[in-house]
Amino acid sequence: ILSEAQHEPGYCVFYDECGRNPLLNNTLVDPIVPCLNYTRAQLITGNHYKILKQVCPMFDQGENSTYACCTIKQLASLEKSLTLSKAVLVRCPSCAYNFAHLHCINTCSPNQSQTVKVTKVLNVTELNRTREAVVGYQAFIGKTFADTSFQSCKNVRIPATIGGYAIATMCGRYGAKLCTPQRWYDFQGDSSNGLAPLDIDFKIIQEGDTTGVPEGVVPYDGVALMCNETTPTGGDVCSCQDCQESCPSVLPPPPVAGHFTLLGTDGYLVISIILLILLILSFVLYLSVSCLVASHKNKKKGIHRGKGKDKDSDKAFLSSQFRIWGTIIASYPLTVLLLSLIVVAVFSVGLKDIKLTTDPVELWSAPNSRARQEKEFHDTYFDPFYRTNQVILTAPGRKGHIYDSLLFGPQNFSGIMSKELIIELLELQTRIQVLKFWSDDLNRTASLKDVCFAPLNPNNPSQTDCAVNSLPQYFQNSLDNINAKVYMTQLGVTKEVDWRDHLIYCLGSPLSFKDITDLGMSCMADYGAPVFPFLAVGGYENDAFSSAEAFILTFSLNNYARSDPKFKVAMQWEKEFLKIVQEYQKDPKNSFTFAYMAERSLEDEINRTTAEDIPIFMISYAVIFVYIAVALGEYSSWKRLLVDSKFLVGLGGILVVACSVLASMGFYSWIGIPSSLVILQVVPFLVLAVGADNIFIFVLEYQRDVRRPHETREEQIGRVLGNVAPSMLLCSLSESVCFFLGALSTMPAVKSFALYAALAVLMDFVLQMTAFVALLSLDARRQDNNRCELLCCIKVSKQRPKKPNKGFLMPFMKKYYAPVLLHRYTRIIIVVFIFMFCGALFLMMNVKVGLDQELAMPQGSYMLTYFQYLNKYFEVGVPVYFVTKKGFNFTSVDGMNAVCSSVGCDQFSLTQKIQYATNYPERSYVAIPANSWVDDFIDWLNPQSKCCRLYTSGPNAGHFCPANESGLICTKRCLGRPENDTVRPTVEEFNLYLPDFLTNRPDLQCSKGGLGAYDKAVVRDESGEIIGRSPKTLHSSGTSRFMAYHTPLTNSQEFTAALKMARELADEITVGMRSVPGTSPDFEVFPYTITYVFYEQYLTIVNEGLFNISLCLLPTFVVCCLLLGLDLRSGLLNLLTIVMIVVDTVGVMTLWSIDFNAVALINLVTAVGISVEFVSHMTRSFALSIKPTRVERAIEATAKMGSAVFAGVAMTNLPGIIVLAFAKAQLIQIFFFRLNLVITLLGMAHGLIFLPVVLSYFGPGVNKAVLLQFQQEKEKDREKAETNSHMRQVYDNISYEGNEIKQDPYSNTVDESGSKTVGKTDRL
Repeated sequence: ILSEAQHEPGYCVFYDECGRNPLLNNTLVDPIVPCLNYTRAQLITGNHYKILKQVCPMFDQGENSTYACCTIKQLASLEKSLTLSKAVLVRCPSCAYNFAHLHCINTCSPNQSQTVKVTKVLNVTELNRTREAVVGYQAFIGKTFADTSFQSCKNVRIPATIGGYAIATMCGRYGAKLCTPQRWYDFQGDSSNGLAPLDIDFKIIQEGDTTGVPEGVVPYDGVALMCNETTPTGGDVCSCQDCQESCPSVLPPPPVAGHFTLLGTDGYLVISIILLILLILSFVLYLSVSCLVASHKNKKKGIHRGKGKDKDSDKAFLSSQFRIWGTIIASYPLTVLLLSLIVVAVFSVGLKDIKLTTDPVELWSAPNSRARQEKEFHDTYFDPFYRTNQVILTAPGRKGHIYDSLLFGPQNFSGIMSKELIIELLELQTRIQVLKFWSDDLNRTASLKDVCFAPLNPNNPSQTDCAVNSLPQYFQNSLDNINAKVYMTQLGVTKEVDWRDHLIYCLGSPLSFKDITDLGMSCMADYGAPVFPFLAVGGYENDAFSSAEAFILTFSLNNYARSDPKFKVAMQWEKEFLKIVQEYQKDPKNSFTFAYMAERSLEDEINRTTAEDIPIFMISYAVIFVYIAVALGEYSSWKRLLVDSKFLVGLGGILVVACSVLASMGFYSWIGIPSSLVILQVVPFLVLAVGADNIFIFVLEYQRDVRRPHETREEQIGRVLGNVAPSMLLCSLSESVCFFLGALSTMPAVKSFALYAALAVLMDFVLQMTAFVALLSLDARRQDNNRCELLCCIKVSKQRPKKPNKGFLMPFMKKYYAPVLLHRYTRIIIVVFIFMFCGALFLMMNVKVGLDQELAMPQGSYMLTYFQYLNKYFEVGVPVYFVTKKGFNFTSVDGMNAVCSSVGCDQFSLTQKIQYATNYPERSYVAIPANSWVDDFIDWLNPQSKCCRLYTSGPNAGHFCPANESGLICTKRCLGRPENDTVRPTVEEFNLYLPDFLTNRPDLQCSKGGLGAYDKAVVRDESGEIIGRSPKTLHSSGTSRFMAYHTPLTNSQEFTAALKMARELADEITVGMRSVPGTSPDFEVFPYTITYVFYEQYLTIVNEGLFNISLCLLPTFVVCCLLLGLDLRSGLLNLLTIVMIVVDTVGVMTLWSIDFNAVALINLVTAVGISVEFVSHMTRSFALSIKPTRVERAIEATAKMGSAVFAGVAMTNLPGIIVLAFAKAQLIQIFFFRLNLVITLLGMAHGLIFLPVVLSYFGPGVNKAVLLQFQQEKEKDREKAETNSHMRQVYDNISYEGNEIKQDPYSNTVDESGSKTVGKTDRL
């Protein structure tokens, strides 16, 4: 019925309380309604006046001059109702004041009849007394007052809700973003929200507009406070986080530094072009000057003046020593092989203690790195990140629909947002929740509750206490709630409301304990916490949650230490979880397309692909072995095929490599340095590349050589070894020193790889100088006896040809390749390499740094699909904690103000600075501001809320009383009301009530309880200081943490940038907090999230890479110079070529989408080692040549050593590398196949094309000492030779055929020393 009361000043339209509203059931608070009573406003005095002054201070006109339209009982009910809202609004005093002002006007205003019009009354009987009660009225409010009140409250935050706004819980279906003053007031007046005791129709009237305003009604237009104003009761202005008007002027971050530019274009491109032009011009100038000088000189033939003999004494000394060494080893092959086997066995004993590091943290993060130390600090004092097990479900192809909601209007529901699919999701969730399995560790049947993360009941959780985040949680996982429907009337329209109305409301207001529909269901999850929309659905835009494209189902488990028995239980649960999900995926009846993962999935998939790719590596090594065995053989006829083959020599070479790797691994395992999968995969490959090259050089040199007169087999082997061993020493020593210096790296994986590789290369050289020489001696003896390989008892009658075996490659290179390459016109190809180098320099500056986690997964892995879904559907990034170390006093007023963000806090406090960062998420990578236990603790203590009370009677008198206890036994507040409404506890109060706050479970009566949100973020020690949760050393280091959220991060570049910006923000916070009196000078705030430890390396990996590669290049130059008799020019050309190979490799990495990371760095360090093999042999061969001109010496070096390098390095590597292309692991395909293929091809191109050309232009002159030595040896041979022998040069592989011609060509005799005297046809 309409009110018949007159609207005039000084009159009330209702007064006193009549009882419960008979129209409402299942409300969150008792719906007590007032009695219809048109009467004058009453004079308020005594206790009535005191209560009014406390609840509605805006009506205070003095004790004997104050009138109001409410009784003490009404004031008590009003205070109780306001207390629920003030719990979240009290952070901003002006907002709380305005909110109370509004409801005080409606309830107690002395001019109530002028602003209120009763629209509905009912008879209410209570205590046998029936009276007319008001159950609906209109309230008329001026627009200015309404707008100002709303503006003062719209930015007030709830710190515990991950940056959520208080108004989101007070605006019903619209949430914070769509909330307006009218919608805000409508929700407060909607009795279906469970809080309003009756219906209030708020009418917001524009000034001067009388449309729809009853005669006599004057819309209330009192003074509402802005959020940056103090309250009449002394309340301070609201903080910046809750009030934008209170924010200081903060300069925006400086613009992102753009790319380096010159002349308006890419600066590195300009520099590369300038360098290219300068190098080409310099080369052309050199050619011009050379031609000009040559034209003015007489053409003279002869030998260019070279270096003195004294500068080559080292080479002569080394050759002679290796010659002696080789002769001795070849003379006693079985003894040497036995001793070598014993040494290898002794080293390999350590393999019994081998430890294989698989933990990515241990592999890629140095123990003393900042991220590693911060991780250990965090995990020591806080629980590690919980274990995530997640399913992301979509339903592509399903049509959506438009739902015309009674309450929310037309709403777009995507195809996946259907009741059938929600029920199917609930069935899958329930199936996972109830899974059980036998646990040997617990010796009983285990289930989810044994390992789940239960934030609100961590000590003894039940299944419903486990944190499971999903969309069915908005229905408390109840099928009845999902199927519930009811008819509801709104604005005269009656329609059915169902799960869709409830879901729309809950997605907008996840903190609500009751929706605004007549369904009256809660939005909170069954484990007692809210489920934020971004944890339940994904793939939506602009908070249009009902149009989301994906469901998200997440099970969170406690992350136990690996030594804890429950760790295995958690792993077992995850295994069962994966089984269920995989079975469900195979079920043709399921309606979803989905991706899934368990916490163990990454490790499982890496281990699986490693096991599956082992055969690929084995095939790769087998292909290399077959090639070596075949390529080393000398094939003159089919009859001698089994005699001249080198199967056992090839096998021996492979075994030498294997033994060197085993010895290296055994030694380091012995001394406690762990190995890794990278070492197992790369080191054998590297040593095989180095070892195969040396094997080919040695064996081919022996095959091309002819035994001299009166020279035994052993002496010939020693002489050949003396010729090639210095070159082998040059390469092996360069590589070994290179890798030992690479062990200075801070990355554990790189360091251990360098150590293992260095010793393996060194051992490989030692075994080649011993075991392989002995093996070759035995094989030569067999071949001299014309015995078949493998079938040694069988001899063949076909004799070896008299000519030395030059094979196919050497004649081809000597006759065709080298002359064409080094022709005066084709040598211009050097310009191509200059262009490649300059282009690679430009590309190198644009190489991507990082390693996306998808690459660690094998092709076809379910984790790849999960990563795609994660990047596509997740709307928020990983949580980031800002951790404070010990040394800061939280209990002081200055300490609290330096951390909090509510009223009275510093404008540049810890949480406020994080809030400023969220204003620029594209720069800071922080999307959601930090929660703050300090803020919520202060709000919890605020006497205006009912959170912190004390028992006033009973056995617990004086102790903390939870908010859900009756007010009759808990009448005392923990703190008295401060004069300025800014609550700050004393040190004693802080220490006394903090434990109660941390163990107080949040509920409707008090949403500020710290259990679940903060109980694991802060703990006190016995002295009351804030410390971390360490069971061992509570006193040793103090800490607390504040959780924010990153923006969605999709690749390693974004993760790295987020880490960098978070550290800059934390450093800025540290500086500010150190200025607080009493703070320790070493106090520190640091950011932490689980990914930082993996991505920190990319902040410094470029410098780390340059340092490591530079260290590797240094010994190649030094050793080359020393072993070539201080030949500086050869050393520089050697170094230049290797640098070009590395630079070109990095350039190709950019073109082939190979990111620069620790795995790539290991391969680049390997590239230096392999490049040494391509380059150093050629350089030394050129330096030792005695041909008269540089071109001729380059031709000889290319023909002689180039063929060996091509066969020994390039052709050894390429077949094995190509096999790796079939590996399933993307890491192997990219960083082992692609990168090693690039390294091999570029090394081959530079070693066999660029280096010979460069040497023909800039190589050192002929070495005078080598020439003199050659002439002396030739004269000596002439004196010993018979007259019919033909002299040929040693380096052309021609020597005299001595008196052996006179021997029976088929005979073999043994001299007194036991050495064989071999016939004239015996040769290698």
